[in-house]
Parts: sequence; C-alpha cells; structure tokens
Amino acid sequence: MRIYLSVAFCMILLANVVMAQGAKTLAIGSAAPDFHLKGVDDKVYSLKSFADSPVLAIVFSCNHCPTAQAYEDRIKTLTSEFKAKKVAMVVISSNDPKAIRLDELGYTDMGDTFDEMKLRAKDKDYNFPYLYDGDDQSTAMAYGPVATPHIFVFDKDRKLRYNGRIDDVEKPTGTPKNKDAFNAIQELVNNKPVSVPTTKTFGCSMKWITKEHGVQDEEAAWAKEPVSIETIDESGLKELISNKTDKLRLINVWATWCGPCVTEFPDFMQMHHMYRNRDFEFVSVSADNPDKKEKALKFLQGKHASNKNYIFNVEDKYKLIEAIDPNWQGALPYTILVEPGGKIVYAKQGPIDAKKMKKAIVENKYIGRFY
Repeated sequence: MRIYLSVAFCMILLANVVMAQGAKTLAIGSAAPDFHLKGVDDKVYSLKSFADSPVLAIVFSCNHCPTAQAYEDRIKTLTSEFKAKKVAMVVISSNDPKAIRLDELGYTDMGDTFDEMKLRAKDKDYNFPYLYDGDDQSTAMAYGPVATPHIFVFDKDRKLRYNGRIDDVEKPTGTPKNKDAFNAIQELVNNKPVSVPTTKTFGCSMKWITKEHGVQDEEAAWAKEPVSIETIDESGLKELISNKTDKLRLINVWATWCGPCVTEFPDFMQMHHMYRNRDFEFVSVSADNPDKKEKALKFLQGKHASNKNYIFNVEDKYKLIEAIDPNWQGALPYTILVEPGGKIVYAKQGPIDAKKMKKAIVENKYIGRFY
C-alpha cells in the first residue's frame, strides 16, 4: 500500500529534523535570508527595514541565557559606536518559550516570551530593534545560530562577511583580547575585506521547538520528589533567620486558611525550581495550628513543594511573629529574603510581586546574572 504525504506535512517533518539536529549555519558569502518579524515596539521588520544601512549586524540572543545577558551592554555599545556610520544592529530571539525548563532560568528573572522581551528591553533601555522568532523559528532555521549570542555581519550587498562571537571574554568585567565583531564591522565600514570571517561562539544552546518535551519531563520529575514538613520552635525559627549557610534564603510564612497565601504559593514553587541549583534556598513556614500538620502537608504535596517546610509547634502566633521578625505586624502572608549572616534585605507583609521578587533574587550579590 502506498502512502502519500502532503507537501506541508513533509515540510513539517523536515523542519523537525533540522531543529533536532540544529540548523546549518549560514556560510560566508551567502545572501542574508529575509524575515518578517515583530519587534518589542510592535513594528514588523524585514531586511528592507535596514536598506539604508551599509552594514547590517544580526545577533541571535535571548532574555534568559547568562551569556546573552553578559553581552547586552556590549551590544548596546556596538550599536552606539557605529551609529554615526549608519550601521544597523538587530537582535532576534528565536527560542521557543515553551521549550525552556525552569532549571534553565537560574540566572534570570524572565523567560523568553514576547511579553518578557518587552520588559527586558525596557529594563535595559535597548537602543536596537529586538525581534521575536520563537513561534515557528523560521529565521533561526535560515541563519543557523549555534548559541546565544551569535552574531552575523553583512555588507552593503547583504552578503555574509562575518559570523561567530562578539568577542572572546564572556564576563562583562573582563577585557577582551579579540573584539571580533567590532573589527569585522569596522573593516566593512572602511570598505576592507574582513580579516577574520568566522569564529566559534560560546553560549546557551538554542531552545528549538523539539525540546518542549523537556518541560514535561521536568514536571514529571517534580512529582516524584519527596515532600515533608517538620515542626519548629522559637529557637529553630531564630536559627533559620540567622542563616548560617552560604545561601540566599527566601522564607515565606503562610497558612492553609489564608487565601492570598494559597494563591501565591505557586510563585514560590517557580522560584524554588528556578534557583535551587544555585546558592539559594526557599523555606516555607506554616502558621497553621500544630494539629493541622497533615492538612498543611497535603497542600504542600499538591504543590510538589520538595523544599524545606516547617510548621510552628505552638498555637501562640505572637511567639511566631517575634521569632520571625519583630518588625512584622502579623498579617499573612509574610515573606523575607535573608542573606548569609542573617541580613534581611527584603520583607513584605501581604502578597509579593513575583516579578520584583525574582529580580531581587537574581540581582543579589550572592546569586547574580553571570557565571
């Protein structure tokens, strides 16, 4: 029996194979593939948008990758350095947001969705167009970036003259020995051939659509992790706050009967899964009465709360308040961020702003956005 496949279906199969293996990187001398992508300013960009520029530099980058974040300011600097020469700098995020595991977000407060791209562009005051290619990744498949960031530099005829790294030092505080992208652009601006047309590039792997199964695998693994809750007394709470570890400690005081506590708890689970592989830990303290320990445990199990969980061992809530933080007035939920040595750098009575909390964590000196 013969099986006939539609052209569209064959194209989908081919795209999946390309994504699984990684797209082939555009060869030096190749013409720039066109694109039609929306930017964070909600405008649609194509090659024609940059027709007046003698040189076009396209960087494949993203929000979440620590290496990409390490190069943000240098991309802005490159843009400024060649502004007078009308060089166009464009950054494209081609990662599939649904293919990024939470444990891959340990160096960021944002994922790679289009809305989060807008937030990051605003936070960093980008001076270049930031375009989204994450839905079908057609532009990434045409260019073949290896990692984020990966820069492609085209001449006035839109022929590829350089592709690879921006420079040879990842950490922003370091001084690069080879400013490869700058040199390539400078040579093209001066109508000279690019002396070093290709380099290797280091960074996070592309998050192709074929990696979406990894997110489901991660969630399935959480369900197998043991969840427990222990009783804790006043001295134990004071020890918890003193934080004699080398980790940044986020503590949330909650209760099963507290509506806002229950509503925001998934936000803490997200942070737990994002940052737990770094010098960070999330600890929950239940303000339920001791005889409600099983009820609290059942709730925690439903949230896959494999972090450290405690329940205060007496019903006197005022002892709980004083042991946690004398400045706390007693309303739930209550959240504090404690540095090693016991310094409280954040305290909030009532629900937190999850976005601000993640930013406070990743920008704390004990965590950071870079390696």
